[in-house]
Amino acid sequence: MTGFPLRRAILAGVLASAAVVPMIAPMPAYAQFGGIVYDPTNYAQNVLTAARSLQQINNQIQQIQQAATSLTNEARNLTSLPFSSLQQLQQQVQRTQQLLSEAQRIAYDVQDIQQAFNGRYKGAALTGDHAQMVANANARWEDSVGAFQDALQVQAGVVGNIEGTRTTMDSLVSTSQSATGALQAAQAGNQLLALQSQQLADLTAAVAAQGRAQALQSARQAAEEAEGRERFRRFMGN
Repeated sequence: MTGFPLRRAILAGVLASAAVVPMIAPMPAYAQFGGIVYDPTNYAQNVLTAARSLQQINNQIQQIQQAATSLTNEARNLTSLPFSSLQQLQQQVQRTQQLLSEAQRIAYDVQDIQQAFNGRYKGAALTGDHAQMVANANARWEDSVGAFQDALQVQAGVVGNIEGTRTTMDSLVSTSQSATGALQAAQAGNQLLALQSQQLADLTAAVAAQGRAQALQSARQAAEEAEGRERFRRFMGN
């Protein structure tokens, strides 16, 4: 009699366990370590979010670097050239102008030239008495001699400017080659153009001085021919 109640109790326990097992839900895919729940799905999502954030930060850093580089280039382009040849070029031009202003007897002036020609090279100046003809001939000779002397002085001044021009050119070329920005390069180019203008001014002055001397010499020869014809006319008339 004692075995029957024991078997019945075991059977009741098995049935109770079987009834409870179907009601247990499947466990999710996560683990617990020391009280911290590890969820692989959430972990992967967090890693992806962090990677995207890091990429955005890298993009922002690159944009900042590009902006800094652009500002640096703009600063270089706005940097002024540390060398200026304007003063030297102006001094050379002023020396040439001073030589031209020291023209003897007949200056580079329209009214002065007109007055000199009326008084010594044409008209009544060639038909006066003997003393007047001699005086005008001497004046014309002095005009020619002075003009050739002026031409030589101007040419000497232009030659003297060559050394200063060479020094200035060397400095400008060296500075332009080491230019750090567009503004410096442009300023160096402008100064080189100014140097060429100064050289053209010297060349113009030399040509003008030489042309003046030759023109006065030709005018002197023409006046002497006219004066000779007047003397011959008077001789034949007498």
